[in-house]
This record gives sequence, C-alpha cells and structure tokens, in this order.
Amino acid sequence: MTDPKNFEITCDDDCFTHDLGRREFGALALGAALIAATGAKAAVAVKENDVTIKTPDGNADAIFVHPTSGPAPAVLIWTDIMGLRPAFRDMAKRLAGEGYAVLCPNPFYRQGKAPTFGPDFDFQKSEGRAQAMAAAGPLQAPGAAERDAAAYVAWLDTQAAVKKTAKIGTTGYCMGGPLVMKTAYTIPGRIGAVGSFHGGGLATDKPDSPHLSIPKMKADFLICVADNDDKREPMVKDTLKGAFAAAKLAAEIEVYDGANHGWCVPGSAVYNEDAAEKAWARLLVHLKKALV
Repeated sequence: MTDPKNFEITCDDDCFTHDLGRREFGALALGAALIAATGAKAAVAVKENDVTIKTPDGNADAIFVHPTSGPAPAVLIWTDIMGLRPAFRDMAKRLAGEGYAVLCPNPFYRQGKAPTFGPDFDFQKSEGRAQAMAAAGPLQAPGAAERDAAAYVAWLDTQAAVKKTAKIGTTGYCMGGPLVMKTAYTIPGRIGAVGSFHGGGLATDKPDSPHLSIPKMKADFLICVADNDDKREPMVKDTLKGAFAAAKLAAEIEVYDGANHGWCVPGSAVYNEDAAEKAWARLLVHLKKALV
C-alpha cells in the first residue's frame, strides 16, 4: 500500500468539501470575459458519452465529450484524489466546448465504477482521508499509471471524433499532476501539451520522481503552482525550471499568489474563482498553441 505521507503535498486536509451544489456548477460558466481576451473560440455544441476502456488491469469507466461536428484534438484529464465526479464531468464538457475531444477516466476503476466515494464521504475526517489514500494505492503501484495512460491514448486514437494529425494534450489536478508527467514520458510521440494544476510530487528526492523523466518528454508544459505548496517547498519550481531548460522543453511555471492547493476545482473548500479562471484561460492558450 502506498504510504499516505506521499500525498501530503497532493491533498491537504482543507482541500475538499462534499458541497457540490450551485457553487460548483455555476462557477464553471463564469469568467467568459477573461477567456474571450485570450482569443479562444466560442463554445461549440458537444456530445457526451459514458464509455468503458479496456486496460491491462481491467475496464476503466470514463466520460468522453467531443464537438458534434468534425474531429478535434484530444485532451486526457486526470482528476484529483476525489476521482471522477460532477465537477470533472462539467470541466470536461466545458473544455470540449472549446473544440477538444476530452476523455476523463475514473482513476480508481480497479476498485469499481465512479463515483468512488458516497454522499457521506468526508475527506477532512481521518477515516475519509484513509479511504481516499487506499483508493489511490493501486494507481501508485509501479507501472500502473503508465499502463493506464497508454491504454487511454490508444483508445483516443481509435475514435472518429479525435483529430489524429494533432498532438494530444493532458491535464492533471492535485494527484493528477504527477500522472500527466508520467503520461508525457510514456507516450512522448503523441503528447504535445501538458497542464498541471496544483499538482503534488512533481519533483521529489525519490529515485522515481517525475521530474527525472523530463528528458524523455517532448511536450510543452504549463505548471500552475499553489501558493501554499510553494511556501512549503519553494525549491520545487526551481528544480522543474532547471530540468525543463536542460531538456530544452518549453515550460510556463507560475505560482498563483493567494491560491491554495485545490483552488482550480469547483466544489473544493479552497476554490478560488478568479485564480481558477486565470488558470483556465492560460490552459486554453496553451492547448491552442501546442496541439497542432
């Protein structure tokens, strides 16, 4: 079982709440003026499907959302430790509306279909935190995330809605931060854009730290760092900048002042609308530039 200490940066105690009501869904529709300023295209009609993807470890349930007309560049979303739930379904639909074929799998499919946690789940309680760490354990096993990533990308490349001539993007939140790094080095020929939002464990002192595999990657990177994560580990951003520079990979790394770990996901206890919309706008610019 994965040591819960490995998730201390990825999932702070105050990140999550189970209040997934009007605030969660309403916040996803805000920030239009900021996004318009980036030059991103207007939202398009999309089609949403629940799909099942066969992996070497089982059958992963996922949501696949894409524009109703024409193939589009694909984006793979890795969720935070709370897994596939309405917040990420709406984030996937919002991104698809910007012209992308978006796949968001249930990262804990090995334990069962999403949602992984019931309506009474409370991450802030010790038993809830232990349950979440247990769910994440199999995904942290050596090679598990890499096998999943390869299966998801292979599945995307069989879909008529996916533009095969374009590179694929991948985004990750909290726990998903190191998973996008693993995706980028597992399928370097297909991954052209990576976005990490308050990702934890991107650069550690362990021999399997994701940043050590940067020389294997070929993507452009957007890394949005939480203010409190940076205060806790201020050298991480410098380690990443050095590694990307050495590999000659484009990387935008920014600390979001005043935005704490978990700020991008509607429904989290620390959701910061202004900072989240800024990160969303940067993501749209990043994808538009890199997924060609």
